[in-house]
Amino acid sequence: METSVFLAKLIGPVFLVAGLAVLISPQRTRQLGREFVGSEALIFLSGIITLPVGLAIVIVHNVWVAGWPVIITIIGWLAVIAGIARMLAFGGIRLIGQAMVDKTSLFAIPGGIMALLGAYLAYQGYLS
Repeated sequence: METSVFLAKLIGPVFLVAGLAVLISPQRTRQLGREFVGSEALIFLSGIITLPVGLAIVIVHNVWVAGWPVIITIIGWLAVIAGIARMLAFGGIRLIGQAMVDKTSLFAIPGGIMALLGAYLAYQGYLS
């Protein structure tokens, strides 16, 4: 449980701030998204960063329980998958990203989910 709390303290605030940034500045986020998906090098580099982060989470926290710690495990596995996809299929990821950036209405949904998930994990890490 100590590892779950540590990772919740680490991931929660990052997700909360990132989600709020998307909600507060959707046009800025959209511009950042355009710049990001415009560069296959950045997509590949983000895979190089995301894959080891996901692997680190999965290595220390591959916990499949009926409770909030499983959220951290799922985040880890999603990061592993995202990192691999960005490194092996960065052209396809670029096309998907461009389609997402063009749909402004989609920004509020993932931003809200990320902010809520971040707040929940921060609560579990710092206050429970």
